[in-house]
Amino acid sequence: MFKRLAIIGAPSSAGAYAPGQEKAPAALRAAGLPAYLAARGITVDDHGDVPGFRWRADRVNPRAMNVNAASTVAKATAERVACALTSDAAVLVLGGDCTVELGTVAGALRETQSVGVVYIDLDTDLNTPHSTQDGALDWMGVAHMLNVKGTVPELASLGPRVPMLRPEQVLFFANDNVEPFERQIIDELGIAEVRLADVAADPSSAAEAVVSGWARQFERLLVHLDVDVLDYVDMPLAENNRRNVGLRFDQLMASLRPLLCAPNWTALTVCELNPDHGEIDGSTLRTFAGALADALAASPRWQSTFS
Repeated sequence: MFKRLAIIGAPSSAGAYAPGQEKAPAALRAAGLPAYLAARGITVDDHGDVPGFRWRADRVNPRAMNVNAASTVAKATAERVACALTSDAAVLVLGGDCTVELGTVAGALRETQSVGVVYIDLDTDLNTPHSTQDGALDWMGVAHMLNVKGTVPELASLGPRVPMLRPEQVLFFANDNVEPFERQIIDELGIAEVRLADVAADPSSAAEAVVSGWARQFERLLVHLDVDVLDYVDMPLAENNRRNVGLRFDQLMASLRPLLCAPNWTALTVCELNPDHGEIDGSTLRTFAGALADALAASPRWQSTFS
């Protein structure tokens, strides 16, 4: 049972549509996240940040922009995640865009292949450089984990095996914005999903069903949280400002808590948060940080019984 929480920052917007997410690790720390965690009884080991990258237009690789930088950040993240897990700490990775998750997964796979990922995201990130022309790698991450045809070998081979994950090791949670190309992959590969409408109807029950069912088969359970699953009007922190779609903030937190209470939960990766959004006084970010600390603290692993 983990006794400590390792925080690892991955300040990169390499795979994004625009810069901003690279500021999130520092902003979350400044908003008081480590102090909130400590106040709730969690022993925090801050491992600092891996070398980051600010998005810029990549005209050499227009369909996979900044792929070298995204790979470098993910590799560095994998090293720190693997090291933290070896020292019996649970892990909180602060991204960064969604390509950071490739590093979390690669690091978690070092000691065991029994890894499952609950992917909380309005999107499914199953695109490839061949299915879309925008070049943003942050909605191609899961495709690279699964080594979908058309992905970039530099990213798909980050882990100790290729593909990093099999389809049955991924569960999409609260997905709604799915491209036809992605839907075809989901259906052909039989990837598990709990769609947005089902999560919104009963967030805690939806998550509890995942924990008591699908998630039990894995030694390590990873949770990926893309902040753009939130309705931007309700909680304006994501890089994507889609409005009147997604979960309310209270619904997200109600679903996140049971997942982090799973006995095999190992790592949480928070992605696509742009600290330039929200209230100018920082109150939106502080609200998010406090609620995230509450969700992490709900896990019984931090109680004195396990100290």
